[in-house]
Amino acid sequence: MSSISEIKDVMPDYAKDLKLNLSSLANNPGMTDQQVYGTALACAYASRNAKLLKAVAAEAKTKLSDEAFQAAKGAAAIMGMNNIYYRFTHLVSEPEYATMPARLRMNIIGKPGIDKADFELFSLAVSAINGCGMCIDSHEKVLKNAGIKKETVQNAVRIASVIHAVAVVLDAEDALAE
Repeated sequence: MSSISEIKDVMPDYAKDLKLNLSSLANNPGMTDQQVYGTALACAYASRNAKLLKAVAAEAKTKLSDEAFQAAKGAAAIMGMNNIYYRFTHLVSEPEYATMPARLRMNIIGKPGIDKADFELFSLAVSAINGCGMCIDSHEKVLKNAGIKKETVQNAVRIASVIHAVAVVLDAEDALAE
């Protein structure tokens, strides 16, 4: 499947709400195309469904610069690492882990190749999918300090929730079809 429209066409009846929500993903007032499609692409990477990733990537390629496309992939990649590490330091009972240096390279966060706030928005959405409260708080604080509205943050998390739920349904349907 190479388009979001094709993804909507294969969504089962029980996931009609997801299909409708997928249809309205691009309609996020106050968000630029870069924010919408970069968030969707980063979340599709994080959600790990090949069909959905190919469809979102195909549409994102028409809406994003090469730099934004790479930054969205980079946000998914770096959060794949950071969300595990920082979720551990937050959840483990031993507080000393949170004081130890992470010693993980995270250069892309400092130089994402696009507007820093947009990269932070992609990272926050992926962190929501991956369930890292510490990272969510950190990215939300940076976004607030950059003047990003709460509605934009909410929209990014809405995109993350829809993309992830669609990936779950597609994975489940593929498993049942085997």
